Amino acid sequence: MIKSLTFFFIAFLWTFPARSHLFDIYEHKLTNGITVLVVENHKAPIVKQMVWYKVGAVDEKLGKGGTAHLLEHLMFRGSKKIPDGDFNRIMQINGAESNAFTSHDYTAYHQNLDISKLELAMALEADRMQNLDFSDEAFLIERDIVFQERKQMVENNPLSIFYETLQKDLWQFSPYAKPVTGQENEILSLSKKDVMDFYKNYYTPENVVIVISGDIQAQTAFKLAEKYYGKIPVRPTAKKAHFPQINNYTQTKLFMKLPRAQLPRIVRRYIVDSYNTHPEKIYALSVLSAYLGEGDTSQIYKELVVKRKKAIGVSSSYDYAARGQGTFNFSLIPAQGVSTEELTIALDEAIANAIDNINHEKITKVKNKMLAGLIYLKDNPFDAAYIVGSLYTIGMSKEDIQNYADYINQVDAQSVRQAAQEIFTTVPMVEGVVIPQNNGEPNE
Repeated sequence: MIKSLTFFFIAFLWTFPARSHLFDIYEHKLTNGITVLVVENHKAPIVKQMVWYKVGAVDEKLGKGGTAHLLEHLMFRGSKKIPDGDFNRIMQINGAESNAFTSHDYTAYHQNLDISKLELAMALEADRMQNLDFSDEAFLIERDIVFQERKQMVENNPLSIFYETLQKDLWQFSPYAKPVTGQENEILSLSKKDVMDFYKNYYTPENVVIVISGDIQAQTAFKLAEKYYGKIPVRPTAKKAHFPQINNYTQTKLFMKLPRAQLPRIVRRYIVDSYNTHPEKIYALSVLSAYLGEGDTSQIYKELVVKRKKAIGVSSSYDYAARGQGTFNFSLIPAQGVSTEELTIALDEAIANAIDNINHEKITKVKNKMLAGLIYLKDNPFDAAYIVGSLYTIGMSKEDIQNYADYINQVDAQSVRQAAQEIFTTVPMVEGVVIPQNNGEPNE
């Protein structure tokens, strides 16, 4: 499974009451370097275990695209102790759900299960963390599966090529420019040695974060982690990805006609600061995204969809949870009879108008909405494990995860205005336009 960081979960962090921890996170580091995080929730006898590796597609060698994703598949193919295919079978007969996903920045494996089965899941994860073993036949089968997934993703989704080209144009020589899947020719060229080298180099204890969320006391979880994970031998982690600085004056436009695209759309992406480049900036950027285009009460939505009827869909998003820089994004679908060129002009006007009208009252209203509805997440250990794990794995501290709502509450109108001015004047940007082929709109 491939997964980019989901804005849905990150957006959850925008709606929790100020001066209250979203989660009470307990942290412990094992002697071999593995970090264990526990979020207690005693409302039901269930637990989620997530094993996060701080490695993803960005860490692959040049020409070896798809290695991280293929390794994710092969982690289910057995070890020296567990025969091929038995990992999932054992989980299933014990009533557990088990899966995994790969992104640019990390890879994660997870199980939802009854608390009584946690030790079993720990034993199985600890085993494949150090004893992965698969046959040549299993390797070829999984490589073909990954290859077919890549083909189907491109063939079944007419917008795949558009978004991949957009990503490449925006990120240039950064490892974020390449698809998590790898290209088809890269996948077919991967060898068993390529995957095992990646496993040995990056699936190391110091590169692991384990999150346990649910009906368990933190100290009990730490003792179990010591029992099953603490004895895994230390070994060095290979060099991590380098993220080159992108030229701030890069402004790229992409235009595509796609025969199977159903609707025209405009996508605009800016490279901006993330938690890892300037952590203090992410809070104003988060409020700015909510103010501009998140939901039907946002400024651009009201302007372009409700008032001017220029679009049938408008949204903005901000991804600060990245090991490198982050992105600030807009996506728009024109209304019937409105050209993409006309909507692009209207978008610029709406953004400028929204920025000009930033004031204390409007920003306070946005923040209040952001801080209003997250309490129920305390009741969901599965969401907690994902949110805590994804943010901590990219480098966010336990304290900053817990206090995110307080930081949002401290954002003022001036900092939001400053964030907007910085984005729309001095950062790299790509704008992509895709239209259905033969719809009569001329090439631009």
